[in-house]
Amino acid sequence: MTAVSAPVLPPIRSLVPHEGDMVLLDRLIAVAAETLCAEVTIRTETLFCDAQGVGAWVGMEYMAQAIAAHAGYLARLRGEAVKVGFLLGSRRYECSQPAFALGSVLHVHVQRALQGDNGLGAFECRIEDGVNGAVLATATITVFQPDNVNDFLQRS
Repeated sequence: MTAVSAPVLPPIRSLVPHEGDMVLLDRLIAVAAETLCAEVTIRTETLFCDAQGVGAWVGMEYMAQAIAAHAGYLARLRGEAVKVGFLLGSRRYECSQPAFALGSVLHVHVQRALQGDNGLGAFECRIEDGVNGAVLATATITVFQPDNVNDFLQRS
């Protein structure tokens, strides 16, 4: 019997158009055509971390970066470069706690709900405790990825 190896997932840093400390997610856990799961561990050196941990408001950026990683992954499958996108807003961002505690392992799940040909998209997102699976935060995030970000910014 031949062993089948799991596909190697790319480093998350190669999928998001951020650099250095601004990449807030640690690694890719799973990805498919419509979904992605990424992980972040809250450490003392984690950006935005203080004595209480990372404020719950950062959860929306974790979700946005997971969406960016999903777009980056799909772009790479098509042989395209990772492109910049824009977080337009969220509906019903709810978090069950004021902060993500130091030492927490978070799983950030995103699922594409809709994608328009014009670059507009919406994702159902949640952050789960990576140990016990409890849902800590949820939101619907809307995003926009123009075909050419430089042309878009010049017109804006």
